[in-house]
Amino acid sequence: MAAIENNLFSIAQIPANSGHTLHRGTPRETFIKEFLEGHLSANVAIGTGEIIDSNSQPREPRNQFDIVIYKKNYPKLDFGGGISGFLAESVIATIEVKSILISNAINQSLEAAHNAKLLIPNVERSFQAGWVPPKILNYIVAYNGPAQINTVHGWILNSHRKFGVSFPSWTQKNRLKTPGTALDGVFILNKGFIVLDNTPLTLRRQNEPARGIYTMSDCLNGSILMLFLMLQQACDNIDGAWLNATPYLRNAPFRNVNFV
Repeated sequence: MAAIENNLFSIAQIPANSGHTLHRGTPRETFIKEFLEGHLSANVAIGTGEIIDSNSQPREPRNQFDIVIYKKNYPKLDFGGGISGFLAESVIATIEVKSILISNAINQSLEAAHNAKLLIPNVERSFQAGWVPPKILNYIVAYNGPAQINTVHGWILNSHRKFGVSFPSWTQKNRLKTPGTALDGVFILNKGFIVLDNTPLTLRRQNEPARGIYTMSDCLNGSILMLFLMLQQACDNIDGAWLNATPYLRNAPFRNVNFV
């Protein structure tokens, strides 16, 4: 994973020679997608687009996500041009890819992440085995950013206050069942990461008392490893759940419905 992180950081210098910001960002998104497609479980797929639930309306403003990791056994809406609408019931995680992470990028991604957390899935469930994320996970992967992860922590705190988004709170007993309220993690290549500490993948020593809600690390190599392991644990479960499509009929324009 250290070699992959170094490789991602190196090949990102190729589109840096382009003259348009879109031509720098799009290839870098592709590099992350290719890494995920080559390493995550075969029961998930990678896409780009927006997320809807049964309350969503056509043409209403929605956030666009660079990378959406979703369950392949659920439907999706094909808008064309490689853009899809994903049902909230199917989405495991989203990733926003940033060439350079700045405070405004945190603001934008945190607001989008909070909106994703507000979506209401409608599923029928018979059993679970393993850890199933209680809400959609939302991450940022950046190719460059501030020298210290503590700076990113400050940006996240400021964004929560700016948008009036509450901070998650949990105890040791309900930690794994308590979702985040916006961003779940930020990873900067060759710099480090900051993640919420509400998953089975924790760096705390056994029986170490919980302090705070974030885990931060300034590490030369380790961001891609942590991202991979966090995504893998979110996919590595058996979830006996299926779509309850009835709420999606709420506003369907059926006429003269009879039961005979």
